Amino acid sequence: MELHDVWFVLIAVLWTGYFFLEGFDFGVGVLTRTLARDRRERRVLINTIGPVWDGNEVWLLTAGGATFAAFPDWYATLFSGFYLPLLLILVCLIVRGVAFEYRAKRPEEKWQTNWERAIFWTSLLPAFLWGVAFANIVRGVAIDAEKEYTGGLLDLLNPYALLGGATTLALFTFHGAVFTALKTVGDIRVRARALAVRVGLLTAALAVAFLGWTQLDRGDTATLAALAVAALALLAAVRAIAAGREGWSFTLSGVTVVAAVAMLFLALYPNVMPSTLDPAWSLTVTNSASSPYTLTIMTWLAALATPLVLLYQGWTYWVFRKRIGTQHIADPADTAPDTPNPEPETTRT
Repeated sequence: MELHDVWFVLIAVLWTGYFFLEGFDFGVGVLTRTLARDRRERRVLINTIGPVWDGNEVWLLTAGGATFAAFPDWYATLFSGFYLPLLLILVCLIVRGVAFEYRAKRPEEKWQTNWERAIFWTSLLPAFLWGVAFANIVRGVAIDAEKEYTGGLLDLLNPYALLGGATTLALFTFHGAVFTALKTVGDIRVRARALAVRVGLLTAALAVAFLGWTQLDRGDTATLAALAVAALALLAAVRAIAAGREGWSFTLSGVTVVAAVAMLFLALYPNVMPSTLDPAWSLTVTNSASSPYTLTIMTWLAALATPLVLLYQGWTYWVFRKRIGTQHIADPADTAPDTPNPEPETTRT
């Protein structure tokens, strides 16, 4: 296997890790307006991902940086052709981070409600737009002989891409509902289970349609195997959450995400961006890769840094592994949101 093939696999792994981790916290963000019944329950949901959401986004930064360094032509064509959708995703991620940090800075209900609405919309839009973007990458776009995208924004909003966006939005929402059931206690946990079953069945229908379309259009034996794993894991995840086995359901929903993303990259290889104008103008792992020297240096750096990042992120999840519920959230009338209960006053001497 050549180094450019290795880096295609590594980039696929990075995107898979990003969608697995950021997928459930996008889903939790969507649930803040669809599952939570009041401000206290919204704070419970936000606190389930509060310690980890920013670490999850590191996978996106790493995937983008690896693409830029390993496949500069792919990066250039992708970010120029998909400029507006990717800009919208970037703005959403910036606003989402600000919303997490600023929501509890002031006690006024209107202030907090506005930031909570921002969390909802900036979770929903990227969850949809990532599906649109990756569906277009797999399907192919109008790339000319100069490796430049010649289409327009409306060309990206084709039926296949819109179905891909609906699929990722539903899948991430299901993933987030299962995560919520795994991380909470009480009534919100029960309602998260019930919602996960309903969303899971919708996700199954959308995923079969989208992945089946992909299989018919660009599939082979390997993609068919990945499709089967994704479908079976999703159905098993729905059954597990209906039985109250949140841990198994979250594991299986994660397998669904991994298998679905793997199928897309298997359908894409050896291309990185197919051309719909002429197959000879497609960007491939060969004609869009950096020099062997660059790829060699990157491989050594990745081998040294990746284990450290994985260990640190795994430790973070272990530290914040306990469940939470509304009983762990202070009443806004008694104390500022998301701050510890005040210590009893000491007697001055």
